[in-house]
Amino acid sequence: MKAIELFAPTLESFRATVLPDPVPGPGEVLVRLRAATLNYVDVAIATGQFQGPAFPMIPVADGAGEVVQSGPDTPGFAPGERVIPHFMPRWQAGPISAANVAGMRGVNLPGSLAEYVVVPASSLVRLPEHLSFAQGAALPIAATTAWNAQRAAQIRPGSTVVILGTGGVSIFALQFAKAAGATVILTSSDDEKLERARQLGADYLINYRAFPEWDQQVLELTDGRGADLVVDTVGEATIGRALDAAAYGGTVFTVGFLSGTKPALDLLPIIIKALKVVGNNTGSVADLSEAVRAIEANRLLPVIDSIHSLDEVSRAYAHLASGGRHFGKIAITH
Repeated sequence: MKAIELFAPTLESFRATVLPDPVPGPGEVLVRLRAATLNYVDVAIATGQFQGPAFPMIPVADGAGEVVQSGPDTPGFAPGERVIPHFMPRWQAGPISAANVAGMRGVNLPGSLAEYVVVPASSLVRLPEHLSFAQGAALPIAATTAWNAQRAAQIRPGSTVVILGTGGVSIFALQFAKAAGATVILTSSDDEKLERARQLGADYLINYRAFPEWDQQVLELTDGRGADLVVDTVGEATIGRALDAAAYGGTVFTVGFLSGTKPALDLLPIIIKALKVVGNNTGSVADLSEAVRAIEANRLLPVIDSIHSLDEVSRAYAHLASGGRHFGKIAITH
């Protein structure tokens, strides 16, 4: 099979190669991959910021494709069915554990930049009919993470959600929040992106370059109450303001480390307002299945920023690594 290997932790270390076709064993399914999408973890691996991978490796966690064949004694999927392999195939359901997250596609298991991959049948979720392969490949990490944010804060009609940025997790969080009947406040430094977010349903928009104290803007927009949920995809530079922007009893869902991982925090907002600060490492296959059902029921369409070919892998990575240029997900098609 044709594949792309990453042979060192630099953005200049991709190479095309040919590898033996994998063969499914008992409980496994051979999937012909048709598309992949990038997450920041993929860039972190390709720039040496994420520990664990052994080089050379087949990168990219998220993908989608179609079933080719099942291994012996493996019912459930027929050839031609469109499917999404989960990022962490051992995490079927329930709370996170070290064993659940020990295997990660595109980290220490083969990723999505290959013609074929063998995965456990139990890690596959069927792709909704109204989505393309590229749209389906956007779901495993970003949609699951955004879905878990909504559940952590029990978002419902009348809730207020603050979302930082316009990357994959942020746009899914916007779509899920609006589907739940919530009011959404979204921040970005780009007025064009803010307008696109408005078209997707965002109720209030804050350009944080024009208003660096965006947490105060949130309090003004909510009559001093704050947000039931703040989805922080940035990290060190924003977590303090995220805590200030949250309502009493609110949730700050922290999932990003674009700006670093070692903030100096004031604990008083957490203590005084009894905040929940929730970290998230994607979710289980069951969580992905729930997110997919919500997307199917509401006919939501994942937003694809750009689509690249396998010959343009380095360009796709550079686009994401440049920071703040994309809106939604960056896809690579086979």
